[in-house]
Amino acid sequence: MNIKIRKYSEKDLPQMIEIWNEVVEDGVAFPQENTLDFISGKAFFSSQSYCGVAVNDENKVCGLYILHPNNIGRCAHICNASYAVPSELRGKHIGEKLVKDCMLQGKNIGFKILQFNAVVESNTAARRLYEKIGFIRLGTIPKGFRSKSGAYLNICPYYIELRAK
Repeated sequence: MNIKIRKYSEKDLPQMIEIWNEVVEDGVAFPQENTLDFISGKAFFSSQSYCGVAVNDENKVCGLYILHPNNIGRCAHICNASYAVPSELRGKHIGEKLVKDCMLQGKNIGFKILQFNAVVESNTAARRLYEKIGFIRLGTIPKGFRSKSGAYLNICPYYIELRAK
C-alpha cells in the first residue's frame, strides 16, 4: 500500500471523524469520551496547530494525527500529539509515518519537544513504536487512565527532542 502524509483539508473531515470516533469509542487509548459530528469535528481539527492525514493512492484517509501545544507560556515550546489509524489498517506502518511527519511538522512550527502525556501502558504497539523512534519514557503514572470499561490503567509519559536531521 502506497501511503503519503499531507496536511488535511476539509474534504477529509468525514473520513477523519470516522477514524477518530473509532478510537474514542474503543475507550482504551484516547482521553476523550465524546465522539465528533461534522460540526464539532470541523471545529476540533481546525483548532489544532497542524493535522496530518495518511492517504493511499485513491486519496482515502488511512490515518491521521493532531499536533498542538502541550502547555502555554514558558512551556509553549513543548507540543503534544495524538494519532489514529483505523483498526483494519493497523500493523502496516502507517502510524510510524504519521509520527515521523508529526515530528517534522512540529519542528517546522517551532516546537522543541514532542511530549505524550498519557500513553496507556497496555498499548504496547504504540509504546514499541515510540521507543523505536527514540522517544524516552519518563516513568509510569499508576491508574492514570480510566478505560471505557471503568478500569483504571497505568499511563506512560514519553518525550523526544525535535532536532534538525
